[in-house]
Amino acid sequence: MATNKRVFTLRMTDEVFDKIGVLATREHRSMTNYIEYVLLQHLEAVEKEKGEIATRLNEE
Repeated sequence: MATNKRVFTLRMTDEVFDKIGVLATREHRSMTNYIEYVLLQHLEAVEKEKGEIATRLNEE
């Protein structure tokens, strides 16, 4: 199954990693899925407050 998601390395402290793991488990999500979910929620909140974030993808 093809995906349009990019892969990248994310460095974090053991403490942050472990805390995200706990929250992901509580939400029955993988850590990767939880991190993406949290980032999407944050982006939505920022755009609601400050307007759409322009990227080259939404300029096409």
